[in-house]
Amino acid sequence: MRIAIDIRKLHDYGIGTYVRNLIRELARKDKKNEYVLLCRKNDLERVASLGANFTGHVQSASNYSLTEQITIPSSLWRSGATLFHTPHYVLPLLTPCRSIVTIHDCIHLKFPQYLPNRIAHAYAWTNLWTATHKARRVITVSEFSKKDIVRYFDIPEEKVTVIPNAIDERFKIVPSEIEMTRLHDRYQLPNRFVMYAGNIKPHKNIERLIDAFALVHKLGLDDVGLLVTGSEVSQYSKLRRAVHQHGLRKYVRFLGFQTEANLAVLYRLASVFVIPSLYEGFGLSPLEALASDTPVVASGTSSLPEVLGDAAILVDPYEVKAIADGIVTALEDSDVISDLKRKGRIRVEHFSWEHSINRVKQVYQEVGAER
Repeated sequence: MRIAIDIRKLHDYGIGTYVRNLIRELARKDKKNEYVLLCRKNDLERVASLGANFTGHVQSASNYSLTEQITIPSSLWRSGATLFHTPHYVLPLLTPCRSIVTIHDCIHLKFPQYLPNRIAHAYAWTNLWTATHKARRVITVSEFSKKDIVRYFDIPEEKVTVIPNAIDERFKIVPSEIEMTRLHDRYQLPNRFVMYAGNIKPHKNIERLIDAFALVHKLGLDDVGLLVTGSEVSQYSKLRRAVHQHGLRKYVRFLGFQTEANLAVLYRLASVFVIPSLYEGFGLSPLEALASDTPVVASGTSSLPEVLGDAAILVDPYEVKAIADGIVTALEDSDVISDLKRKGRIRVEHFSWEHSINRVKQVYQEVGAER
């Protein structure tokens, strides 16, 4: 088969992790099929390094633009692709070959108020509807997301295949003391800190996390800091205001986007990892924290209980006190901490990119063999 994959989101935070591991594992495991990767010009060299059966086709159209509705089908037609895999919800209506779409979640439908305007909501809905009905198969990352997809778009359950995400093996490796000390000193981190990693869009619930952190300080744990990595906080001035209102300027740090190498160190340095999100299609960062031997406090909603099992403290994300209580327990209760670390090491072994991408490849073969 000649399989085309849209990798324009290669460097994104969430979907980018999926794309990077997808092409890496395919390059390791599949020397038989030909792969055409629709990529940015700057990524051509990376594509060439994957192997002789990988070819890059420059695709300059912006994500979620009207232009991509024309240029992607054109690229597929010119490349002679027989199967197209889009790793996010945009599948152009004019796609000229069989297609597979990965839909990670239905966040735009669950929280339409977070989109910039009604046009953006209509665009997201139209693309999701087109993708779920036009694609031969839909891949998603959790049973929770599968239920949402089937419910919102009225498609047969058997059309949706659940293939979970996994973690990079680097998070299981303990960084050197030199790496740990260097990053600790570079950011002047406290000896104990609570960490969050990911974007800081409203549904991530970071404002309540700041409120909960303020409660933790009121309980006397004033040696603890809060570290938020991911999106630039300048986009969300409400978070800065919340920090100022609680008088926490000395204790809360926003570090913006971090490389995977830096994250691997920060997870290890953190005392607790917290993900208070109101909605997650999967939730990769808490798994990465578990692999780094760091206790996790997570929302008991959406896909997080499915992914984390009993290896995390699950809390009500709408209750500030519940989040604070979970943090205090994960900081202070040595028996709970020891138990969480033990269960976390077991839990992460359930997730493997090698296994997940083997299943993706199996879907390719099944769709390719359909009449």
